[in-house]
Amino acid sequence: MVDVYVGCEEEFEDRGRKVIVHGDLEIGVFFVDGEFYAYENKCVHQGGPVCQGRILNRVVELIAEDKTSQGLAWSEEDVHIVCPWHGYEFNLKTGIHPGYKNARLRAFDIKVKNGEIYVVT
Repeated sequence: MVDVYVGCEEEFEDRGRKVIVHGDLEIGVFFVDGEFYAYENKCVHQGGPVCQGRILNRVVELIAEDKTSQGLAWSEEDVHIVCPWHGYEFNLKTGIHPGYKNARLRAFDIKVKNGEIYVVT
C-alpha cells in the first residue's frame, strides 16, 4: 500500500474536490461535512469520469400521510455526485447508488497527517 499525497486540508472547502492521478489510476477526493472521502474516478455504469460530475443534494419526494405527493425537495442529509456521462448518482459519503445498493464506487481510505491529505492505494 502506498500513501499518495493529495494536498493540504486548508485547500478544501465544504463540498470541495480534487482529482489526482497515480499511475493509471484517477482518484477523486472530496470534503463533505467535515470529512474526506475518496473514490476511483470511474463510474460503475459505463466508466465515465464520475468524480468530475456535479455535486448536489439528493432530490426526495415528499409524501403525505394519505400517500399523495406533496412535491420534491432537496435532502438535507444526502449529498450526491452525478456522473456527467449518463446521470448516475452516488452518495458522496458511502459511494452507493441510491436506487441500486450493489452499484457502488470503488472507495479508498484517506489519511490526514499534520494537515496533509493522503489517499491509501
